[in-house]
Formats: sequence, structure tokens, C-alpha cells
Amino acid sequence: MGHGIAELAAISGNEVWINDVSQEILQQAMEKIKWSLSKLKSSGSLREDVEQVMSRIHPEVSQPEALKDSNFVIEAVKEDLELKRTIFRNAETYASPTAVLATNTSSLPVTEIGAVLRSKERVVGMHFFNPPVLMPLVEVVKGKDSSDEVVKATVDMAKSMGKETIVVKDVPGFFVNRILLRIMEAGCYLVERGKASFQEVDSSAIEELGFPMGVFLLADYTGLDIGYSVWKAVTARGFKAFPCTSTEKLVSQGMLGVKSGAGYYQYPSPGKFARPNLPKATKKLGRYLISPAVNEVSYLIREGVIGKEEAEKGCILGLGLPKGILSYADEIGLDVIEKTLEEMKEDTGMDHFAPDPLLVSMVREGKLGRKSGGGFHAYKSEEMNFSTIVVKIEPPLGWIILNRPSRYNAINGEMIREIDNALEKLEEKDEVRVIVVTGQGRVFSAGADVTEFGSLTPVRAMMASRKFHEVFMKIQFLTKPVIAAINGLALGGGLELALSADFRIASKSAEIGQPEISLGLIPGGGGTQRLSRLSRRGLELILTGRRVKADEAQNLGIIDVVTEPEEVEAEVRRLGNAIAEKSPLAVASAKLSYRIGEETNIWAGASLESSLFGLLFSTKDFEEGVRAFLERRKPNFRGE
Repeated sequence: MGHGIAELAAISGNEVWINDVSQEILQQAMEKIKWSLSKLKSSGSLREDVEQVMSRIHPEVSQPEALKDSNFVIEAVKEDLELKRTIFRNAETYASPTAVLATNTSSLPVTEIGAVLRSKERVVGMHFFNPPVLMPLVEVVKGKDSSDEVVKATVDMAKSMGKETIVVKDVPGFFVNRILLRIMEAGCYLVERGKASFQEVDSSAIEELGFPMGVFLLADYTGLDIGYSVWKAVTARGFKAFPCTSTEKLVSQGMLGVKSGAGYYQYPSPGKFARPNLPKATKKLGRYLISPAVNEVSYLIREGVIGKEEAEKGCILGLGLPKGILSYADEIGLDVIEKTLEEMKEDTGMDHFAPDPLLVSMVREGKLGRKSGGGFHAYKSEEMNFSTIVVKIEPPLGWIILNRPSRYNAINGEMIREIDNALEKLEEKDEVRVIVVTGQGRVFSAGADVTEFGSLTPVRAMMASRKFHEVFMKIQFLTKPVIAAINGLALGGGLELALSADFRIASKSAEIGQPEISLGLIPGGGGTQRLSRLSRRGLELILTGRRVKADEAQNLGIIDVVTEPEEVEAEVRRLGNAIAEKSPLAVASAKLSYRIGEETNIWAGASLESSLFGLLFSTKDFEEGVRAFLERRKPNFRGE
């Protein structure tokens, strides 16, 4: 950490003195800095010559000499309170009388470190994340005695190094580590209460929540001893948490993760990381993994430790999550979070799992998240008026909700025309990047409205079938991805509507089927064509008219994801939002190439793919994607 921070300070134009206990250690640090600068230069991220930056870094074994007249001190030694205090006493003596005295501690209270000094107001937390050169966030910690001027100077210094900042009050673990500990606590709870294996926890974290690493894999990667020492430091200062006995046991056995070659997982050799092969996620554990962290953020906001927007920034830039914890909460539903916390409290008897008063009050006020139009964040919502469907626009998603619940959302002529109209309107709206089709109430759609069959001649029946085909083909080849959220029965034409979508996410209680054969008919909305492309047993379903449960439909390859009834919407939003973050032009091109490829030979399909691939090189989205990659940030695609 120390040499990385020194490198950043030198890159930003400062004269830097680095101090350690021996010349050998300092020489190693200089070599590491030079290697890192060379990498930055070769990637185009460093404008100056390497040697020019290196000339501003001065190794010094004598601490008084290194501190002499300095105007900004950053301490980055091990988490030893007395050692840190000794350094700050020296800094108070030898550095400039107005120097900022910053500590890079990740767990020890800033107020405790500065308590032995005369000028306590100069002590502040400046928590970098490892590796400092690459990680974009600095957590600035305002101790009880830290002056506002010192906090501002620290923020300015971090920004001069090219870093984003969040400012938090001095509580054990500050913000980022407290949230990481809550996520780790939840993983330990699931494993040690027998609800899941650590591999299942990691699979769910990656697949369901989109975490870059699983909970236990990340613990291995950063070092179990480091995580355990932070855990002990903050719990000793009042942070209540579910005890993670598995981590304690591994540390006592010297199994520290990647650095020792084994921890929760086995690695090729000490210090050599290789991602383990994780099983496909079969359990939906996301609400458990997120709920304690949501409770913690709620508490910290209510206590004025951090603001809502800075909390979200801290989760994204400090933990590397695809979205903030509060955004996860809004997607899952604050009522679901509250019930999960109550379940964990009852299961463990630990009071700290009790839902925070802020969370409880929001649920009582009906602020449940996206599904209610607002929770921790407000969500823009717009509705279009139709007679048989409801169309909602909640950027980046657009919803088409079949709305004939008294008729089990049966599809009549008016509904098929309105779906067609809604698709055109949603496709034209730039703020809508993914479309979701679902049913009002407990049924997706029981199929075509049989009461209209009596007026149909054979010719008009064929025309009606063709109209179904036109609309369902439009869905299949729409420029925007379409998700079918199957919340109950999806039969006949209802299933055919779902089959035309790009993804099908179903409740465990859902049932699907093509019952037309029982009426002396065959599917008329594409069922004979799309089922045959999805499942080898599609013909069996058509010829028998048999209904199948969601789990069996998933095994047959017809349903993509099966989840609990109360989690269908959250799962849809997770997938929809993940797609919506990507370039709309690339998404539309990928969908078109994939769909055409299904219907033609590989030569024609590959030719189309090459053409679209080349065409995308001319877009601003491509330029933004490459720039964001080089700058190690999240791209902002505009569809241009």
C-alpha cells in the first residue's frame, strides 16, 4: 500500500519522501514503483517519462529526515495502534506545523490514533484500496477532532491523485469495510446455519447479484488473516456480527487463502491465483447476502455517518459492485429485505439483525423500491393507456402487462393489436432499453380467448393466426431484448407469446403447456416452430397437451430461470438492468445476428455477424467502451 500511495503522489506532481525500517525494503519499493510506472507508460496512462516521475521519489530510512518540513503525511504501516501513534508523534514533531496527518488505516478509529497528539485536529483518515494505483476510491474519514479544513485538504489531495472520494464519520470499519463485513457475515450465516455450501454462496453472489467475485473467493484473494484481523478490530469496538467460525478455523491452521495456497478453495501454489470451477447457482441466496448490508447502510445513513449517494459510490468504487447496496435493496424490495432480516434474527437470536428503524418506516410508508415507484431512490414512471394491457415505462425497462385478469389474461384480437402498438411505441423510446412482458395478477396468460373462436371461419382463423405470428415475430426480431416474466399459467397463445421473447423467467408455481390438441386444433401462434427449436420433447407437449411445472420446463430447455414467486420481478430487473448497461447498438446487433443465425446457414449468419461487427467500429459507443476500459471505469453508452 505504501509504495502504491507514494507512486500516486509522485505521478500527481509532488516531491515524495518514503520511509521504512531498512534500505533494502525501500529499494524493493522503488523497484515495484518503477515496474508499475513502466506498465502505466506502456498502456498510455502515464504522460511523463518513468524516470521523471521516479526523480520525485526520495527513499529515506531516517523517519525524522523523511518527515522534516513535509506538508502532507500519509501513514501506511500495519494495523498496530501504538506503532501508528508513535509515527504520528514524530510527524507532529518534525513535519510542518500545518501538515495534514493522514492514516491509511482500514479498521482502527482515527480518533483513537490521534488522541495522543496535541494537534488532534490535523489527524484524518485517508483510506486507499489495494492496489492504490488502480482502485478509484479513497475513503476520507473525519475523526471526532478532525477539522473541516483538514478534511477538505485531504479530499483535494485525493482528487489531485485522480481519485473519487467519499467522506464518512469515524466509526469502526468506516463505511466500505463495514459493508464488506456484513456481506461476509451473511455468507458465513448461510454456510454455518446449513442453508448453503460456500460454493453455492459464491455462485449465487456471482450469477444472481453480479458480484465480480464470490464472497468466500474474495476473502481468499485478499487474505483470510487480513479479513479476520479487521473483523476482530471492529467487533472489539462494538460492531456486532454473526461469528464466522470457519474463517477463524482456517486462519488458525495457516490456511490464509491465495497467499498460502489454500483457504476456502485450493490454489495451484502459494501466491498463485486461479479461479475455481463453481457449480451453477441453484439456490437464490441474494436476499440473504444483501439484507444485512442494507440494514447497515440504513443505520449509517440514519446516524449521519454517510450520505445516501456517497454510500452508493462507496459500494461501486470501493467494493467493485455493479450497483450500490441501496439499488440492490430497491430491486429486491424493501419489504423482502425487512422479512429476511426478521427471519435471520429469529433464526440466530441476534438482535443486530433486527430491521433498522429507517428501513421499517420506509416499508410502512409503502416505499418498497422499484415496484412501488420509489424506495431509497426515486424512479421515473410513465403509463400509457390501453384497454387490455397496461404499459409502464420505468427506465431502462418498459413493461407490457396483460390486463384481463377476470379472463385469465386471455389474448383476444384487441389485445394482440394493442401489444403490437405498444411494441412500436416502446421501441422508439430511447430511455427504454429492455422490454418485459408479464401478466396482471396470478396468471401470465391462459391462451387465446376461446369465446372468439365461434365467429371464425377457417379463412378468418388462418388470418387470426397470421396476426399472432406477425406480432410474435416482431418480438423475436425487435431491436430491443424482450423478457417474458411468467408469473402463473402460460398456456396456448400465452406460452407462444412467451416463447417469442428472448428470455423466460418463471415463478416456481408457473405451469406451461400447449393444450390446443384437446380442442382438435394445433398451436396457431408459432408453438410448433419455436418449441421444436428449444426442446427435443416439444412435440410430446404439443401432441399430449400436457401441462408441465416450471422446474420441468426449465429441464426441457423451455424456461431459462425459475425462482420463488416473490423474486420473479427482482430477477427480471437484475437481468434487464445488466443488459441495459451495455451499448444499445451492440445489443441490437447481437440479438439480430443471433436470431438470424438460428434461421439460416452458418455462412450467411457469419457474414451478417462480420458486417455488424465492422459497422460497430464506427459508433461513439465503441469509442466510449474502449476509453472506459483503458481508464478502468464503467462505460456510459448512449446508443450513438
